[in-house]
Parts: sequence; C-alpha cells; structure tokens
Amino acid sequence: MIGRYSDQMTFEAILSSMLDRVPNTVDKREGSVIYDALAPAAAEMAKAYIELDVIMDETFVDTASMQYLMMRCRERGVPIQPATEAVIEGTFTPASLELETGSRFNCGDQNYIVTEKVGDGKYRLECETAGICGNLYSGFLLPIQYIEGLETAEITDLLIPGEDADDADALRKRYYDSLDSLSFGGNIADYKNKVRLIDGVGGVKVLPVWDGGGTVKLTIIDSEYEAPSSALIAQVQTEVDPSRNQGEGFGIAPIGHTVTVEGVTAFPVTVRSDIVFVDGWSFEAAKSQLENAVREYFHEISAAWADEEVSVVRISQIENKLLNLSCVLDISGTSVNGGTANIQLAYAQIPELSSIEVTI
Repeated sequence: MIGRYSDQMTFEAILSSMLDRVPNTVDKREGSVIYDALAPAAAEMAKAYIELDVIMDETFVDTASMQYLMMRCRERGVPIQPATEAVIEGTFTPASLELETGSRFNCGDQNYIVTEKVGDGKYRLECETAGICGNLYSGFLLPIQYIEGLETAEITDLLIPGEDADDADALRKRYYDSLDSLSFGGNIADYKNKVRLIDGVGGVKVLPVWDGGGTVKLTIIDSEYEAPSSALIAQVQTEVDPSRNQGEGFGIAPIGHTVTVEGVTAFPVTVRSDIVFVDGWSFEAAKSQLENAVREYFHEISAAWADEEVSVVRISQIENKLLNLSCVLDISGTSVNGGTANIQLAYAQIPELSSIEVTI
C-alpha cells in the first residue's frame, strides 16, 4: 500500500467494501439491518487504520514524536541533552565584601545564586532557570535579600552559556550523525560526540597528533557560537584530560592521549559599502540594522564553524544580507578589511564585526 492507510481506508471505503460482499438479494440501503450491523464495525476499523498510521509514524526516526524519538536514541546509545544553567561572573563593590554561597540576586526575569568566589569582589553565579534565558553578558544584579554593605553588583561576563534541552530536530540530527560516523574510544568522532555534550560547548574541532604521537588538540566554540571564556576552556580541559594527570585516563580521553583544549578566537572584520538608502533613511538611522544584518551573517558562519574545514567571509553574502533590509535601495563596492576579496579564516577563527563604514 502506497501512502497513508487512513487516506485510503476511510469509513466510507471500508463500509462500501463490506457491503459489496453482501448478496444483492439482501437489502443493503442505509437504515437496513445489514447496513446498521456493518456501519459500527467499519467505523472501528477506520479508527484502527488511523492508529496504525500513528504507529508507523512513531516507528521511524524521520517522523517520530519527541517521546518515541527519545526511545530510539536510547536504543542506539545516543545521549539526550538536558537543559543546563548559565554560569556568569558578577562583580561586587566594595571588593572587600564577602558574600555567602547561596546568596541570590535578580537581573530582569532571571534569578542567580552565588556558587563560589573567584577573586576580590568577583563571584561565580549560576542561573536558577535552565536554558538560554540566563545567558546575560551584562546587567545590574539586585539582591533578593538585603546584604549589608553591598554598594553595586553587576554581571561582567558569561562564563558558561546555558543551553535549552534538545528539541526533536536537534535530537534527530544527533541520531543521524551517529550513523554517519562510527564513534569508538579515542577516535575523532568519539571526541566530537562527547565534548559536544559538555555544558556550554557549541562545537569542537579535533586535531590529532598535532604535537607528536598521542597528542590531541581540541578547539571549542561555546553554545552561543562565540569565543569561549577561560572558565569554559578550563572546565572542558578538566572533563576531557585534567592538566594534573594528562594522558593518564582520568577524563574522557583514553589512556595515552595528551589532550590540549583551546578556544576559537574572534577575527575582527571591518565592512565598507557604497549604499543608496530608501528615501527618508540615513546611515545614522539605519546603522543598527546594518550592523545586526552583518552580525547575523557572521553568526551563521560561527554556527557552522565546527562542521566546516574552512570558514569564509563572503562579500556577496554580506551584500545580500544588507540588500534585504527595507532601508537599503542598492549596494555596491563592498570591501572587507580594505580588500575586495573574500576572507578565508584560519582554523580556529570566527568573524567578529569591528565596524561598518558606508559611503552614500
């Protein structure tokens, strides 16, 4: 049978097929004894075919709902990523003030709790709500309970980005990725799969034998697709191959693998274009839209960084993004960092908009 069962095996089709098996010498009109006897059975069979379609959908990864997709992933040993909490750095004045672990602060819609002191006036705080909602780079912190002597409190850095739990599309991709590359202890696929599951990591590139036999370099990007903080790099190093016991198998890495973890670095890009604006618009009025459009493109490059051998900043793509803005009528003469050629980024680089310059 081609197509869905319920599309062909409808109540009307089933009832018609059943009535066709009854001799024409018997009254089969609606309301007759035979019709009334067969109609309820046909209705139940039609429901069964609808449920059979649901079973077929839930059987295959392509069409399974989240509940049954999770079951298929567990069968194959594909890990399911839960939501994780963001970890931020807060700066408090006076620097001599000592905060108790567990002190709670609010910023916007999110609450944060102090987990440890990292320096004079600096503390690590964890968002109480899991997910990307806690990924704040700046903002003022307000104490939920009165803290004597506190003058100011603010977020100064996002140390480990929080992540939302896997949705069906992300989990489905991870399932198919597990089919495309066989993961076993210490190979490239194994490192990619396991490091990607560490909280705050958005992607990783693996460079084996980079400094002789048994050496492995991992270059990571955070889950916001930005350069990772030193705290995240240190956390990944500890989970993969602790610095104090490198190569001894105390982390994810197998015995004999000496692993070095580094982060991507931001490569500053200056964009210059000749732009004709729509009547009523000026560069000053459109500047934020222009910058956001270029940053959106750079974010796409960063999001794909882990899966690309080479990342390229393409002038044509920048012009396309800018031309799609409602305030831009035409664009020409675009250059990046003073040149008219595309920029091929290094192995561990992602683009970062330095400035945008416009000639009208």
